[in-house]
Amino acid sequence: MTTEAREFLTAGLRPVDCDTCGTCVLVKKNSAQHTSIQWTTDAASTCSVFAERKAAGENTALLDTCERLTDSIVRAVKNGLVEVAGD
Repeated sequence: MTTEAREFLTAGLRPVDCDTCGTCVLVKKNSAQHTSIQWTTDAASTCSVFAERKAAGENTALLDTCERLTDSIVRAVKNGLVEVAGD
């Protein structure tokens, strides 16, 4: 991967911990509507919501996040820990 590609993919990523399970993800807000989430662990092994869905037979690879993590990201934005690009 080129330096430019790596910079494009990783620039602006900020760590956010889920307030419920403590799972840490990297987050980038490109706009108020668009959130990029990069998991740093296997979600099904660290997030109870993903674990429950996996145990129920769901394909967790198709899930971006869980509701609890979404709430944590919203709080991080409100608290200024994650900036929204262009704001």
